Amino acid sequence: MLKIAWSPVYHHPLPQGHRFPMEKYTLLPEQLLYEGTANPDNFFAPSPACEADILASHDAEWWQKLKTQQLSASEVRRTGFPLSESLVQREVVILQGTIQAALFALQYGIAMNIAGGTHHAFTNRGEGFCLLNDVAVGAHYLLSRQLAKRILIVDLDVHQGNGTAQIFASDDRVFTFSMHGERNYPLKKEQSNLDIGLPDGTDDSLYLKTLYDTLPRLIDSVEPDFIFYIAGADILATDKLGKLAVSRQGCKERDRFVLQTCKDNRIPVAVSMGGGYSPRIADIIEAHSNTYRLAQEIFF
Repeated sequence: MLKIAWSPVYHHPLPQGHRFPMEKYTLLPEQLLYEGTANPDNFFAPSPACEADILASHDAEWWQKLKTQQLSASEVRRTGFPLSESLVQREVVILQGTIQAALFALQYGIAMNIAGGTHHAFTNRGEGFCLLNDVAVGAHYLLSRQLAKRILIVDLDVHQGNGTAQIFASDDRVFTFSMHGERNYPLKKEQSNLDIGLPDGTDDSLYLKTLYDTLPRLIDSVEPDFIFYIAGADILATDKLGKLAVSRQGCKERDRFVLQTCKDNRIPVAVSMGGGYSPRIADIIEAHSNTYRLAQEIFF
């Protein structure tokens, strides 16, 4: 059974005009239920992650400042969000959603988190709409309990996973792969184990060829026993922050290839949704929905 993490706290109220589309976290599960891709039994509501799991990936000082609302004005600006206790609680629930999705993936082959992909969160700071790094926390959870020995992070959000790269820079148990817009945020990139920077205007053909040429080779060389996949919808040509020119069908074929490759190689995969900033919310919902449709088609 496909298991999907979702909680009402994922849809956090933001000031009017804020460019982060929080409404997608309500509309996406509604769409999946409406069309029959998922039923209520597919969803689970994560509880907040425990402090020990947070501190496996994040500095105690950063976590203390977050939970006591003691960030400086510049630290708040860097995150892109107005700080609040409820926003921090949202992030902590998302972390547990990815942890539980990873555990379900070990059982069923795949599991998903409606939110997550918070790859701009570093050990000691937040950036780019990310306060805490859900994939890093999930990876450390599996490794610390000997549920995985070698993890591959496949980050196909349009922005480089700079926080994830920093967190695992000296940990050879985790291989970080980020394929992103070379001239997009962040201006200063961290060094992943493998970074592929794509030129502005990259279309379906170049995007998919690059992925087809890279992922199988990585699996052969890294030999992961678990994959975390960040399936950002911000590679779309319609995305106002993306700078690439991938069609909705191209985005779907990207997801099909990643998920089919995981299935063919019998590697469990936990999927976090990452970014998506198209002006029409329908474009975001349809691209994300395709990921869930493919998970059902390929694994179940």
